Amino acid sequence: MTDQVPSVGRVVHYVSYGTPGGEYPSTCRAAMVTEVENPKVVSLAVLNPEGVFFNRHVHLSEDEAQEGTCHWPERV
Repeated sequence: MTDQVPSVGRVVHYVSYGTPGGEYPSTCRAAMVTEVENPKVVSLAVLNPEGVFFNRHVHLSEDEAQEGTCHWPERV
């Protein structure tokens, strides 16, 4: 369990949905927290090569592979 708390301006990784046909695989994208609904649900500005997308009601997840959720960046 992480002890990090989301706040506006923090960077997270958003796990995108892949396309059903596999043209675009699910992948991690950089995202910035734009709103905190509660410690487990945030709104994001997701940075993609195709542009910026805004997603609301995104759940923070400990599972770094779960599509449609976000997680804290891995430490490297």
